[in-house]
Amino acid sequence: MGQGSAAPGAERRDHPGERPIAVRPDETVIPVLHCFDPEATIEFFRAIGFEVTHDQRRPYLYLALRWSGFDLHFGRPPKGLDPSMEHTGGCLVMVDDVAAYHAAITRGMREAFGKVLGRGLPRVTRYRPGASRFTLMDPSGNSVIFIQRDEPEEPEYGGSEGLPPFARALDNARILRDFKTDDLAASRQLESALRRRADEATDVERATALAMLVELSTALGDHAEAADRRDRLREIELTEQERSVVEAELRNAGDLRRWLGEEPS
Repeated sequence: MGQGSAAPGAERRDHPGERPIAVRPDETVIPVLHCFDPEATIEFFRAIGFEVTHDQRRPYLYLALRWSGFDLHFGRPPKGLDPSMEHTGGCLVMVDDVAAYHAAITRGMREAFGKVLGRGLPRVTRYRPGASRFTLMDPSGNSVIFIQRDEPEEPEYGGSEGLPPFARALDNARILRDFKTDDLAASRQLESALRRRADEATDVERATALAMLVELSTALGDHAEAADRRDRLREIELTEQERSVVEAELRNAGDLRRWLGEEPS
């Protein structure tokens, strides 16, 4: 800790003879995000349960929204910022039960829009059982990331050097998909492994890669690719035990289609 700094709650004297300064841990931090379209922002956040607590358009834009126990504020973005690039801004929301927040947000989307918004802007990333986070993207390209409060401090990134190359590619793709929520990168990782190292893989590893690609293609909206990968998967002969492993991945694709409202629940 640098000279002159003090831990929260500790007493500090900047100069001899001064009264001590007591800093108490009672802060409230509210992120101020960029907003390109105030009407779209209000419509979206209201739909998923937020309350508008302040709506000011002149002399400058300032919106304040609240949901559960936290607030989001919005102001006008700088010139040249492109919301489609999805690097507008963002914040982290630490919660005790991340699955409950995802369920509440998706329920609000279905009620307001008739479906879960899973692609484009705005959208919410899918939640897989056991996951510790998901991301809500707003109409302006801001990311609000909900994180389980007891998520491990040192996340497991996968891709251990101790694994054979194909198994390492599967592990890397799992991390890209489940932790980094980067479906495109996960898909490319698996496609590269199948193209370059399929001869080194076991039947169940190749089948698992194809099953993961079925789900990733569904998430990316490429149903023709998903169907092609299902056909390739059917050509691989598996034992009953191996088939149960692959079917678990395929169920993820079916669950995803139902979640997106693309087939009956």
